[in-house]
Amino acid sequence: MLVDFGKSSLLSKARQQPDKVKQVLDKVRTDGIVTTFDAIQSKLSQPIPLGYSNVGVVADTGACDGFKKGDRVLSNGPHAETVRVPKNLCALIPDNVSDASAAFTVVGSIGLQGVRLAQPTIGESIVVMGAGLIGLMTIQILLANGCRVLAIDFDQSKLDLAQKWGAETCNLSDGVDPVEAGMAFSSGCGVDAVLITASTKSNDPVTNAARMSRKRGRIILVGVTGLTLSRDDFYEKELSFQVSCSYGPGRYDSEYEDGGQDYPIGFVRWTEQRNFEAVLGLMAMGKIDVSDMISKLLPFEDAPDAFQSLGEDNSLLGVVLTYDSPDEARITRTVELESELPSISEPVIAIVGAGNYASRILIPALAKTGAKLGPIITSAGLSGTLAGERHGATQASTDLSIVTENDDIPAAVIATQHNSHASLTSQLLRSGKDVFVEKPLAITRDQLAQVRDAYEEASRKERTPRLMVGYNRRFSPYTVQMKKLLDKVQVPKSFLMLMNAGAIPADVWVQDKDIGGGRIIGEACHYIDLMRFLVGHEIVEIKAQKMGDSNAEPITEDKAIILIRFADGSHGSIHYLANGANSFPKERIEAFASGGTLQLDNFKSLRGYNWPGFKKSSGFQQDKGQKACIGVFYQAICDGLPSPIPITEIFEVAEATIIAAEILRAQE
Repeated sequence: MLVDFGKSSLLSKARQQPDKVKQVLDKVRTDGIVTTFDAIQSKLSQPIPLGYSNVGVVADTGACDGFKKGDRVLSNGPHAETVRVPKNLCALIPDNVSDASAAFTVVGSIGLQGVRLAQPTIGESIVVMGAGLIGLMTIQILLANGCRVLAIDFDQSKLDLAQKWGAETCNLSDGVDPVEAGMAFSSGCGVDAVLITASTKSNDPVTNAARMSRKRGRIILVGVTGLTLSRDDFYEKELSFQVSCSYGPGRYDSEYEDGGQDYPIGFVRWTEQRNFEAVLGLMAMGKIDVSDMISKLLPFEDAPDAFQSLGEDNSLLGVVLTYDSPDEARITRTVELESELPSISEPVIAIVGAGNYASRILIPALAKTGAKLGPIITSAGLSGTLAGERHGATQASTDLSIVTENDDIPAAVIATQHNSHASLTSQLLRSGKDVFVEKPLAITRDQLAQVRDAYEEASRKERTPRLMVGYNRRFSPYTVQMKKLLDKVQVPKSFLMLMNAGAIPADVWVQDKDIGGGRIIGEACHYIDLMRFLVGHEIVEIKAQKMGDSNAEPITEDKAIILIRFADGSHGSIHYLANGANSFPKERIEAFASGGTLQLDNFKSLRGYNWPGFKKSSGFQQDKGQKACIGVFYQAICDGLPSPIPITEIFEVAEATIIAAEILRAQE
């Protein structure tokens, strides 16, 4: 599916994702064509790792318990020589299960979860529609459970395998009526359950499943089919219909999958990991045999041919890729992308983190300044290698020490998850590096104190390092112009700032106070800094109020108003709202002073109302200052200038942001 999608045209991609098309149209209306086009091109150019079922030997366990170096494990990591996988998505392989067999475990767990939802009992008549890889493993699991099984498919070779194991079969290519076959199989009573493991746009599998089922039968959708249902078919028999979600409880739960937080076995008997273990156990007992399902065994280097074969030959079942290089050759912390570091006549900048924002905005912007990109450091390696190859970096690595211990690298950019910003900033400052850290600087008071201490310690050495936070809004050309106009008015000002942030799920990492710091710290900090910049005076008071609680939905802190008062008497409000329309412009800033008003609309135009000598300024595209922000940091290094944002303002804004978040959280 992914390969076919990747090869399809832009129009075909749009037809397959109508919901994304609406998002694109909304973004065009609010941000403009150029900005939207750049975002789409960047998104479509990011490769997606293929595969989700592999076997390997543990090279390093990090902080995980339950595994040790040298263990042979199965995981749902992608197809690669080295993968990093959370512990709940791994399982130890029994000694009598081969690597090739164990590689089918994750696929088998998809079928197992469907079987668990069907709740079969010994002697029941079960139909499996679709005898592909998942269907055939499902059939073996049902047979091991003591059920009678009817396999339905168009491919006789696949049905022959099912028959070999003890299932009855129905070949649709022979023109057999599947409903009649199901009724005959169940002696006219109707089958107890149907598991649909086919992949088709047709509604026939669901329709036929309903018609061959007994009263109060169960239908489980494991595959993908059309879902235009006939109410009468389900109503008269009181049928149960359920869609199975991948390989079990825990799937798509970030706390379980990424955080390693298991479900208590007394309350959730079968999780993803325990389903993996159950499939491996059935293999060890000989109840699941995948040897006949291995259609091809190929070296990893032939993976493109394997995917091409899957697209052209419907008879293929399992294609196993093997890695024949020595283990030690696969385990490396650093990949050389260039033969050597560039001349240090121009500063070399390291990058720490290569996620979406870094690879789409920061790294390209830095490369366009003419900066020499040194190592790109990431926790897993893949994103850093891809970004490094695209923008001419010297290395991709998972080892930060190649930056901290290299005197030829004077500066680094940090663009990792928010909870790591403070520790990485502190480490780099202490090693004497200039640091550009993407906002926020810190997500807690303790983290902020850590950065202060590191900066003060580094400042006592030969050279005070530059510390810069990616508050790009103050570097937008519209903001710079607005600042110049406001500075001519020597009276207190009033500000209204709106960020129509848009809703994101509560379980996204940005919302997690321990990882992303929450959306106020993670994004509203831009506006606190922007207001501080436009006023030009110290913040003296912060107040905040979030939306009241509701029975309809949990109220998160991303529906709030922040009030700020400054030393010169200016004040302003920041309306950070996640409950508005995506089609409404995301950002608007208004300033009021001496009978005049300035309005900055989504960083696309600046308009003056009764403002002496100014009416309007606009450009061809939105400009939030991202390129200028990283550009002035690099220029400061080249020219030996101080950090573009005064250090006192950096710490002042960081502290004010944390205070605002604390006030809002106290209202929960």
